[in-house]
Amino acid sequence: MTDSPQQDNIVTDIQNAFSDPQMVAKYTEGPPRFVPGYNSMLSMAAILLGGRAREDARILVLGAGGGLELNAFAQAQPRWTFDGVDPSAAMLNLAKQTLGPLASRARLHQGYIDDAPEGPFDGATCLLTLHFVDVEERLRIASEIRRRLKPGAPFVAAHFSIPGDDDERPLWLSRYSAFLAAAGVEPDKAAAARKAVDGQLSILAPARDEAILRDAGFSVPTLFYIGFTFRGWVAYA
Repeated sequence: MTDSPQQDNIVTDIQNAFSDPQMVAKYTEGPPRFVPGYNSMLSMAAILLGGRAREDARILVLGAGGGLELNAFAQAQPRWTFDGVDPSAAMLNLAKQTLGPLASRARLHQGYIDDAPEGPFDGATCLLTLHFVDVEERLRIASEIRRRLKPGAPFVAAHFSIPGDDDERPLWLSRYSAFLAAAGVEPDKAAAARKAVDGQLSILAPARDEAILRDAGFSVPTLFYIGFTFRGWVAYA
């Protein structure tokens, strides 16, 4: 079986992999296979955004490289426009390809949250991204997103978030490794993925994730998605 780019992204240097041309070219194959319920999570995120965002909403998408969420949201809401931000030029180029004829509705910006337009936006998302940064930076990013939103606008975030104490964390990581193996990852690579995720990502307990959202100024952070070691919340500016 040919190794998927998502396996290699995790097993090697997770962040640098997003600049590797071969991995970037096949990136879109990864999340639907290796994030439990990924496509359903995107559908739910679009519904949550649409619960408060107007029909011609402007949406901020942080971590937009690859274009999977941009494409899902653009198809769900034909009048929405988007500002997508990602540090990888290669991943932004892939986003353009993924969007195809829908690309005219998305303005893509290379960089981080500080490079995002000021808005104000009708909604925002940050999916599978915040686990790359430490607690202090995560709070800063969430605060900057909050500052760019209209009052009451929804923010949807999803990333690695593992419940329990230090004894429970290895159990959940083992379960994620088993999920990868069930998805077709070779057992040794699934085990290496678990080690890399544990060592390279900043994974918090769900209560801590919710506290960061509240500290950033969001109200009513509500859990809407659980996929083994992943969790997603919606909160409001």
